Amino acid sequence: MSRRTRIFIAILLIYFAGIALLLYRVVADIDPRYRESAEESLVEISQLMASLVEQDVIAGAINTQRLEPLFRTVYAREFSAQIYNLHKTKVELRVYVTNRSGRVIFDSTGRDLGADYSSWSDVSRALSGLYGARTTRDLAGDPLTSVMYAAAPIRWGEEIVGVVSVGKPVQSFGQFVQDARARTLWVGVGSAVALLMLALIMSVWLVRPFGLISDYLRWLRQQRSWSVSRMTRRAVDTLRGGLREMRDAFTGRSYVADYVQTFTHEIKSPLSAIRGAAELLQEPSMPQAEREHFLANIAGETQRIQEIVDRMMELTTLETQRALERSETVSLAPLLHDVAASAQGAAAARQIRLHVAIDSNANVEGDPFLLRRAVSNLLDNAIDFSPPGAEVALALHVGAREARITVRDHGQGIPDYAREQVFEKFYSLARPHSQKKSTGLGLAFVKEIAILHRGRIELANAPRGGAIATLSLPLLSHG
Repeated sequence: MSRRTRIFIAILLIYFAGIALLLYRVVADIDPRYRESAEESLVEISQLMASLVEQDVIAGAINTQRLEPLFRTVYAREFSAQIYNLHKTKVELRVYVTNRSGRVIFDSTGRDLGADYSSWSDVSRALSGLYGARTTRDLAGDPLTSVMYAAAPIRWGEEIVGVVSVGKPVQSFGQFVQDARARTLWVGVGSAVALLMLALIMSVWLVRPFGLISDYLRWLRQQRSWSVSRMTRRAVDTLRGGLREMRDAFTGRSYVADYVQTFTHEIKSPLSAIRGAAELLQEPSMPQAEREHFLANIAGETQRIQEIVDRMMELTTLETQRALERSETVSLAPLLHDVAASAQGAAAARQIRLHVAIDSNANVEGDPFLLRRAVSNLLDNAIDFSPPGAEVALALHVGAREARITVRDHGQGIPDYAREQVFEKFYSLARPHSQKKSTGLGLAFVKEIAILHRGRIELANAPRGGAIATLSLPLLSHG
């Protein structure tokens, strides 16, 4: 994974972590806010009920006869109230009254009449002249049966002679909490997706003035026949290219700076060699043999710079493509035979034996020229790193969904320190026979070709020595 990709992923992770933390804090705060609002209403109702009961207190004795028909009538009322998304059809308010010892002398539900509530916090605190409230579950193991209570003291003169406690099931406003949570989550997720889509659209239209849709429509117009699977694959490739451009738009400045810095570093050595040779050639007394030697050095280093520039231009062209500009059905078996035949001369010059193993053919969708270049790069690498007399094996393995092209050499393998860098631009290991490095763009070139073909490239040490490169490509599915 390249540094710019890691930076892009890190930016996305930080962004999503920030959104997730914000949503978590907001969603977690919804329930307490609703409970505060409900409790504030219960406090006012309890004070109202306490004032009503106090009108019937005689000589410190509480008379609750007026409450029984009142709540019986209230609970029997039929109504229909649509409160936003909540349809309410019955009164769920609960009221109980205790005497000065905390024993229940009235219960609107009729369930706990005569019970001792003196130990409940709402009753004990209200009897002491303090604000009392509690939340208790009707069923011990079911949090959905929780009921909030707020109590107010019943006074006779300056004396507290009892308590009125008003309760409301939490489930009655729990629907509001759930709805608010769902809406908040949808808004948060929707905002995050919208921002990402905006960044994608802006980056695509800034990097490519015609945009994704026009590219896709242009490709459709060039097709002679319609295939749902081909259209889907092309759409996925186009979208993938747009995502890569969005990544480059986020990290473009550092990417260009790294590119220029690395390129400058790579051509510094050949330029220094050319300048040194040119200065020495100015000596009039230099022997002809040495003069020819330095001229050959200049020609060789100039050729190296030309190779770097050419490969960079090819690589840059591939990196800016969203999808393959031309695509057709490619038969891998004849392609591999052609590549092996072309490499026979270079292999013979190094006394390397080429072995081609193709058990069955496979068809993929892609650009035959680019695929041939990719396999040729892998084969050239294997020949360069193989000792004289060794064998390089080119093979095709066909699976259920993909074809794997493998190139196996019997060289020294990949050093541990180089395993994570072999696909980076300008990174190269010295060839064993010449101790010279290549442009360091070959494997990066192969990687871009694999990405454009929805495949992958891997390079690892083989079990019995040497290295093995594997180019995996999805098989062509007809639709």
